[in-house]
Amino acid sequence: MPLAETLQQIDRTCVRYRGRKLLYFGGCDYFRMASHPEVLHALHEGADKFGLNVAASRLTTGNHVLFGQLEEELAKFFGVERAALLSNGYASNLAFTQSFAEHFTHALLDERSHGSPKDAAQFLRCSVSTFGHRDAQDFRRILKSFGRSARPLVLTDGMFSHDGSLAPLNEYLEALPKRGMLLVDDAHGAGTVGKTGRGTPEVCGVRDERLVQTISLSKAFGVYGGAVLGSGKVIETLQERSRIFTGNTPVPLPLANATLASIRILRRDPLLRARLRANTLRIKSALRAANLPAVENASPIVAITPKTKPHAARLSRTLLRAGIFPPLIRYPGGPRDGYFRFAISSEHTAKQLDILADVLIASENSKTRRH
Repeated sequence: MPLAETLQQIDRTCVRYRGRKLLYFGGCDYFRMASHPEVLHALHEGADKFGLNVAASRLTTGNHVLFGQLEEELAKFFGVERAALLSNGYASNLAFTQSFAEHFTHALLDERSHGSPKDAAQFLRCSVSTFGHRDAQDFRRILKSFGRSARPLVLTDGMFSHDGSLAPLNEYLEALPKRGMLLVDDAHGAGTVGKTGRGTPEVCGVRDERLVQTISLSKAFGVYGGAVLGSGKVIETLQERSRIFTGNTPVPLPLANATLASIRILRRDPLLRARLRANTLRIKSALRAANLPAVENASPIVAITPKTKPHAARLSRTLLRAGIFPPLIRYPGGPRDGYFRFAISSEHTAKQLDILADVLIASENSKTRRH
């Protein structure tokens, strides 16, 4: 699969593409923290104060004070006992399953999970089964077949990046035996959904020691890295047993300092989440009023799956004519011919959102007339 064409972000809502300035609804920087002045200041300040890199694992000589501070801030933000910082979000699921490789008798994976939970399941020394996407009934059926003595691990995305739908975590936990655990890859939900931004578990109203949440620091927080969030026992086990954690050089120090700034901004400024919710509601309401698909929740993702390649090409041309970058995603495990994923941010203006809605509605009406 070839790499996508290069893009240059030129302000908080636009990119330069093939020499043109275009509105940008791609990427997953939901609050545009990657270009927030305070976050950038913290990045430069971190480089000036601490240098770039500890050049060692935290088990040897690389356990800088910033890493502990960042873990404490993450634990406070998400209301959990402890957090373990990883050098990237993809590795967070792998680090957890590597730590608990001999703990579970069965693994149960949502069939549309991201590649990270799928790869993480390979570390488990047990059979791995899949259940229908977000299908609690199928989940319970397969879970029951494991028998009463089973110690299952369930792996699922919290917010699914292909369309913004949420996993029914409360239903999974109700059916899960006491000795089971639920690993939730909440890369897209963390920071973006929930009253305080704690992600999919907060939306589902669940707090349970059997639930472990993994997050990316490159989405809502706009920087880089990942983390595992859970009980003290879970984090201690991970730090002792995961070679991904113990043998890995942590995130560069300027990025850790920038992430600290980002977390503090999101905690003190609830208006950012309020704007994101309002923007999400605006675009989804407009699309649903025109009978276009839009998942009915607060996730800031709008997905359009073309039925044919000519349809995809026409929509790309229509978006470009309207001055919008066409975010046609071709991703492993997704639709064969790709789909358009529009990521809404807190920084998009009402006018920009209305332009996008008008283009999508007009394109759908034009397609309907042709048929």
